[in-house]
Amino acid sequence: MQTVGIVAKPRLDAVELAVELRDWLRAKGRTVLLDDTTARDVDGVAGADAEALRASDLLVVIGGDGTMIHAAHLLDGAPVPVFGIHAGYLGFLTDTAPGEPIHHLLEAALDGRAPIEARLLFDVSLTRAGRTLLTGRVVNDAVVSKAALARIADIGCWIDGREVAEYRADGLIVATPTGSTAYSLSAGGPILSPTLDAMILAPICPHTLSQRPLVVPADGEVRLQLLSDNGEMYLTLDGQSGEALRTGDEVVVRPSERRLHLVRNPRTDFFEVLRAKLHWG
Repeated sequence: MQTVGIVAKPRLDAVELAVELRDWLRAKGRTVLLDDTTARDVDGVAGADAEALRASDLLVVIGGDGTMIHAAHLLDGAPVPVFGIHAGYLGFLTDTAPGEPIHHLLEAALDGRAPIEARLLFDVSLTRAGRTLLTGRVVNDAVVSKAALARIADIGCWIDGREVAEYRADGLIVATPTGSTAYSLSAGGPILSPTLDAMILAPICPHTLSQRPLVVPADGEVRLQLLSDNGEMYLTLDGQSGEALRTGDEVVVRPSERRLHLVRNPRTDFFEVLRAKLHWG
C-alpha cells in the first residue's frame, strides 16, 4: 500500500497524532494525503478532496465514531480499507487506542496482513410526488423523526411491498448492524453482531407499546411513508445530513452493494468492545 489518507478529529491530541503518523509514513516512503479539514489544522493549507481519498490504498481515521462516519461518507462506498484510531467518546468503530502499538498494527495493515471486516451500508432515497429529493448512503441509520414541537407521527412501513405496520410514534429508525449500538440502542433496539446482514426497524417512543423493534434480513426494500400532517418531520442520514418531510413523502432504504471495509485490531474483538463501552463488567 503506497498512498495513505489521514482524517483526524479537529482536536489537539488527534491532530498531533496525525502529524506524527504523517511523518512516520513519509519516512517509510509512503505518499500521505491529509483531508481538507486535517490539512488546515496541521499546515493551514487546503488538503486532499474526497475523490483523492477514494483513490488511496488505506485511510487512517483518528477520532470517534462521528469522525469515522464522516470519513465513510467521504469514501462513499469506495473499497478503501479504513484503519481507526480512537480519540473520541464511544469508539465502537475506532477500536485501536493511542496507548496500543499503533505503528506495529499499522505496519500489518500496510502489508495486507491485518484482518478486514466488510460492514453493511444502506442506500437511502427520499421521494415527493414521484420526484427524488435526496439520496445517500448510511453507515448507522436513516431516521424519520419529529421536531421538538411537532405532534406524534403516523408512519406507514412496507417491506418488499408487504405492509408491516402503521407506526404511531415520535419517529422510526432503520439501522444497520453497525448502527445497532447507536441511536437504535437508545430506542430499545437490539445489539447485532456487526457482520450480520440485517436491518433493524426501531420505533421512537411508540404510542402502542406492542410495536417493538423488529429485525429483518437485509435482502429487501423498506419503504416508509409519512401519513400524518403533524408539523415538522425530518429524515436524517447518520445524523449528518437530511431533509424536511411533508405528508405523503416516501423514504426507501435498501442494502447497498458497497461496504465499509474496516481494518480490525486483532488484539480486541466486538464483545470486548461491548464490555468496555457499555460497562458490562
